[in-house]
Amino acid sequence: MRQDRSLETAVERIEDWSKQPGSPITALWRKPAREADCRPLPAEVSAPLRSTLAARGIRQLYSHQLEAWEKIDRGENVVIPTPTASGKTLCYNLPVLNALSEDPETCALYLFPTKALSEDQLDELQSLISGMGSGIRAFTYDGDTPQDARKSIRQRANIVLTNPDMLHTGVLPHHTKWARFFEHLRYIVIDELHIYRGVFGSHVGNLFRRLKRICDFYGSKPLFICCSATIANPKELAGKLIEQPVSEIESNGAPQGERFFAFYNPPVVNRQLGIRRSYIAETRRLASSFLENGQQTLVFANSRLATEILVRYLKDAAERGALPPESVRGYRGGYLPRERREIEKQLREGEVRAVVATNALELGIDVGSLDTVVMAGYPGTIASTWQRAGRAGRRQSLSLSLLVASSAPLDQFIVQHPSYFFDASPEHAQINPDNLEVLISHVKCAAFELPIQDGETFGPHPTAGLCEFLGEAGLLHHAGNSWHWTSESYPADAVSLRTVTSDNFVVVDITGEPNVIGEVDFNSALTTLYEKAIYLHEGRLFHVERFDYKERKAYVKNVECNYYTDAIDYTQVKVIETFESEPLGPAARSYGEVRINRQIVGFKKLKFYTAENVGAGKLSMPEQEMHTTAFRLTFPHAFLQSFTDYSSAEKRSGLVGLGNVLRTVGSLLLMCDPRDLGVAISSGVDRSGPESDPELYLYDNFSGGIGQSEPLYRMHDQLLRRSRDLLVSCPCEAGCPSCVGPLGEVGEKAKEVACRFLNELTPARNA
Repeated sequence: MRQDRSLETAVERIEDWSKQPGSPITALWRKPAREADCRPLPAEVSAPLRSTLAARGIRQLYSHQLEAWEKIDRGENVVIPTPTASGKTLCYNLPVLNALSEDPETCALYLFPTKALSEDQLDELQSLISGMGSGIRAFTYDGDTPQDARKSIRQRANIVLTNPDMLHTGVLPHHTKWARFFEHLRYIVIDELHIYRGVFGSHVGNLFRRLKRICDFYGSKPLFICCSATIANPKELAGKLIEQPVSEIESNGAPQGERFFAFYNPPVVNRQLGIRRSYIAETRRLASSFLENGQQTLVFANSRLATEILVRYLKDAAERGALPPESVRGYRGGYLPRERREIEKQLREGEVRAVVATNALELGIDVGSLDTVVMAGYPGTIASTWQRAGRAGRRQSLSLSLLVASSAPLDQFIVQHPSYFFDASPEHAQINPDNLEVLISHVKCAAFELPIQDGETFGPHPTAGLCEFLGEAGLLHHAGNSWHWTSESYPADAVSLRTVTSDNFVVVDITGEPNVIGEVDFNSALTTLYEKAIYLHEGRLFHVERFDYKERKAYVKNVECNYYTDAIDYTQVKVIETFESEPLGPAARSYGEVRINRQIVGFKKLKFYTAENVGAGKLSMPEQEMHTTAFRLTFPHAFLQSFTDYSSAEKRSGLVGLGNVLRTVGSLLLMCDPRDLGVAISSGVDRSGPESDPELYLYDNFSGGIGQSEPLYRMHDQLLRRSRDLLVSCPCEAGCPSCVGPLGEVGEKAKEVACRFLNELTPARNA
């Protein structure tokens, strides 16, 4: 086919390009095609199911599918961590449908992280059920399910497909209406397990504690079947989430087409300042060339703003070329469900030739066979990068993935040390379900669902102290050897599994008749929907006319302008409690609980294509407060005074640059997304007195913390030495975006001052 041939030509050009001196292609990885490792279908598979599979061309199983069948048949919980498009769906559909063939009363709960994935999997499941000609009843049950259909689903469904949020607010609190379902619940499928990390995973771990508690009440002991993308610790993560023994499926018998993966580092345009070509502009150029050559392309961006800018750029490029602008679409959270389903369908059918997406399309939604994936910036983790790359070549065809590095330090580290990426295992997914703030929220929900008995545990935790605390707060009452919920409030509604608050802002287009065009989560709304902001949606520009904080609405009008806006925030940190502290040469290190106050104080107007600053404005948005934990470096005033050859401004700039480097190296050591770590500098560089000693904070960017600050405290020596190595090895002269940050954020001597600070804190290296 022409597309295959042109893709081969594109790969050949990149191979030639990578061999040229000074090439921006810093690495080209190739994985050869692999044949399938197939095994016979188990004899126990029922005749209707066997014939249905045969009609779909499935007469054998991949080795990992058979291994999963055997372990599930033995009554083991399993986790299947195979790559994208390796047939994980059949790993759980096969045992569930076979059990339903034998016992029509059997029930199964399928959990997917998003509603879109539930709908996608329902289509696959319904086609199997239809082929079997059985009376198996499978339905999605989520926020979009009509009210008049819900009662019927509760009474009749064998298989319910839902998401953690609906399980949390719509199923468990109303379990008495689901009595039949829970009594016969035999399987719980957890798809996209790797998504349940950080604060979301910590909440979901407690959600499963509540789910198992309900199952015990109805006398069922379901098996857990978990599916995950490739991460370093799938068995450990699954075990932490369900708090039961889990068997890992280690084989992968799925076939795979030939795959190429290239790292592209935009050329340097100012060597002294270390400034490279814009990674957004380079992504646009490369993606446009693939489109012109007929390759269906998926572009990933790391933020809502970058996504919308790239949509606009690629629509402009399509219009100048032979493609209609409608062949380029955006895809991100905040688009309305109907709009997203339409984009998915058009992508599968080939009507759309390019989609620019956030991580919303990392998941296993079927988008057909894509030729190329272009990533605008490193996603933050090895696991996420491979997940995005796996979206190309899903039908065992040739595929090409291209990572375009930004100037961020972590991006530059990855593309300049490709062996770190290609030779290292993916990250460990970390959760902390015992985070007190998260834990007590779910104890409230559990008490609402069923009285908490004296001596009962919630996970490994005795509940007596927690219940007494909630009793003193007037939420629980002790009677008859158990604690009962007494408040009129509905606790699940007040607990968001994903964010600090469950409130979303609705975006209303008032250009003509008022029309809702999207929604934005609470935290993002404060940085994107302030008055005078330019809100981008599918490449179209809207001016925010009014921001109604109380009603959670933003009113926008369609405009044409040559700039977009970017918010400026201000962060303050206050130490609440220090858990541990030790001297660190002339400074000190510690970690503990802190309060973060963040406020949006202004915005910049940035010109499209050049990012030139063409204006600014002041804002007074509501201040947001968060309690979390932080690793802290304290620099005594006497230590800073010893650097007599630098001004106060230069010393502060050095601390800001040092904070940027420490966050980069810290995220590598913790194997987490850099956005999971916040960085802040306290004031006091040019004042005396112990209360004014400046401090540098690396804090957990989640309310309550997820356990990242203590490891940084323990690994301080490695953290500081690697940070120093990164600064010394960076080829720039005076600091650049690849080490201490952009010069608009730090001064000309930031790199020099940061190196001096690190030399003092790591004296052994200088011996």
